[in-house]
Amino acid sequence: MENNPEYYVQGVCAGNRKALAKTITLIESSLPKHQELTTKVLDRLLPFSGNAIRLGISGVPGVGKSTFIESLGMNLVEHGHRVAILAVDPSSTQSGGSILGDKTRMEKLSVQPNAFIRPSPAGGTLGGVSRKTRESLLVCEAAGFDVIMVETVGVGQSEVSVASMVDFFLLLMLAGAGDDLQGIKRGILELADAIVVNKADGDNLEKALQAKQIYADAMHLFSADTAEWLPPVLTCSALHIHGIDEVWETVLKHHKQLTATCALEQKRKKQALAWMRTLLEEGLKDWFYQIPEVQKLLPDLTREVERGASTPTAAVKKLLNSLNN
Repeated sequence: MENNPEYYVQGVCAGNRKALAKTITLIESSLPKHQELTTKVLDRLLPFSGNAIRLGISGVPGVGKSTFIESLGMNLVEHGHRVAILAVDPSSTQSGGSILGDKTRMEKLSVQPNAFIRPSPAGGTLGGVSRKTRESLLVCEAAGFDVIMVETVGVGQSEVSVASMVDFFLLLMLAGAGDDLQGIKRGILELADAIVVNKADGDNLEKALQAKQIYADAMHLFSADTAEWLPPVLTCSALHIHGIDEVWETVLKHHKQLTATCALEQKRKKQALAWMRTLLEEGLKDWFYQIPEVQKLLPDLTREVERGASTPTAAVKKLLNSLNN
């Protein structure tokens, strides 16, 4: 039964949570037979996807991502939305294990029938974004979820990876955490469709408002005058649920604007092509290391580089030239 693509396709399209969870588990499997089955399932589910608002959320550890997502998610569920959250947890580089604690951090949202939270290990992939997050996103759309949130670990290149798969990229920031121009990474700010200064409450409110102004000034410097969308800077308190409505209204405004100009369709097409190229590069890499001649030469060349008897460049050339023999 579970080796039949129809089992997963029918279950997902019917909104069966067990089937949805099993389909994502199948997607995350690295077994060749599971990967082949995954391709068949995704091909069948693709026509039912694409109807959700895709929202990426990132920020440094401690910024309050889980609290923010739970507050926003509860707000959306209460207004009749079906919300799926794909939360990528950091994997240990030694054991490969990860904490996968998002369900425990989102106690209220995790028990909502119209919410689905799926923590996935990053698995050491670039940027901490699970290699399979994109496929999981499509499956959640096919299951009828109309808002998909992708949360990252917020380190390294994770922001770039998430921005390449969502419609709206939201960057959560803190006041008093290096919010001066020198502390702002231009590359990350240029990816953001909105910046939200979280924890704007109590004694921290004044600092949050100051940080908002600093980020707003920076965004004006970084954004082109001809930009279709000027990313706003907002403040909120996820803990006290202040400003959450304004954040969602901003997401909707952006979605409406991009849809009206067909920019959203073009954006998703570009993302799909970039995704294809990434998968091709990963496939070529896997294929390369499986070539018998490469497997034969690699151990000796590795030792030569370690001993200093060969340069990495020379070793790589020998490996590549071996393919022509």
